[in-house]
Amino acid sequence: MTMLNCIGGTRLVPLIRLQKPGAARLLLKLEYENPTGSMKDRMALAMVEAAERDGRLKPGGAVVEYTGGSTGVSLAFVCAAKRIPLEIVTSEAFSKEKRDHMAALGARLTLVHSPTGGTTRALTLEMIETARQIAANLPGSHWTDQFNNTSVFATYGLMADEIWQQSGGSVDAFVHCVGTAGSLRGIGTRLRELNRHMHVTAIEPAESAVLSGGQSGSHKIEGTGPGFVMPHWRPGLADEIAPVSSSDAMAMARRLAREEAIFAGTSTGANVLVALRVAERLGAGKTVVTIACDSGMKYLSTALYGAGAILAGGDDPCSGALHG
Repeated sequence: MTMLNCIGGTRLVPLIRLQKPGAARLLLKLEYENPTGSMKDRMALAMVEAAERDGRLKPGGAVVEYTGGSTGVSLAFVCAAKRIPLEIVTSEAFSKEKRDHMAALGARLTLVHSPTGGTTRALTLEMIETARQIAANLPGSHWTDQFNNTSVFATYGLMADEIWQQSGGSVDAFVHCVGTAGSLRGIGTRLRELNRHMHVTAIEPAESAVLSGGQSGSHKIEGTGPGFVMPHWRPGLADEIAPVSSSDAMAMARRLAREEAIFAGTSTGANVLVALRVAERLGAGKTVVTIACDSGMKYLSTALYGAGAILAGGDDPCSGALHG
């Protein structure tokens, strides 16, 4: 038994106070119960172990990755448990808590500056190129390259099996933010195998709604919306796409903490916001599942929960439309 055995098996719980009467049952997968407080623990372990099995990561070699934070923390955890050196490329655009957590677990960080303070296409591409250069100049290293790493699909398929079993074999809709699109693809594909009528909704930042045909822009929903159509994305993965603004995602995350005692990050706020809309549309007798992607502890210094972070009176993040 090692710490790596603690990954997975997270609980699936119903929302109670945020749901409207007559809406479908809404279940939230508490992925912040993973060791680093993030669903990315599953992905990190899958990427490292796949590389170990096929020889891409050799004994003594280092892992290299670009990340908005949670993947980096998860890789730092996995690499610490396996005694593997880790080189991380990230940015001050992402929370200090994530950067400090990676460093505490032994990762070496290279920071790329974000002129806007948020996630943009230019920032993402510069981080990717910096990681590529580090890997090219570090003999024996392995670049996990999360945007192109297909080893994550199987582990997210197993997560879908967890969801199906915990729900009692009753899931009608799955709602989830898109970052690399690996988790949406892995979970959504498997849930559709279990229920061919499964409705899948993808979420992206409204400020950078490229999947919806919009322009790339700067946003503050960490771990989502790189600013371009990611390699894992396929048009048929989702039945509809929901753009959500950073401010609405934050507002819902704060409501989730105060009204449901579920303390999670901005992407979880976006997930719950859209899942509530889908649940209201489907109506009683149906089940909608979404994910608490990571813990709010990762965002205490940010605009989400930092000093002055309040939900202004009259804000209603539950309003809005979905796009097919």
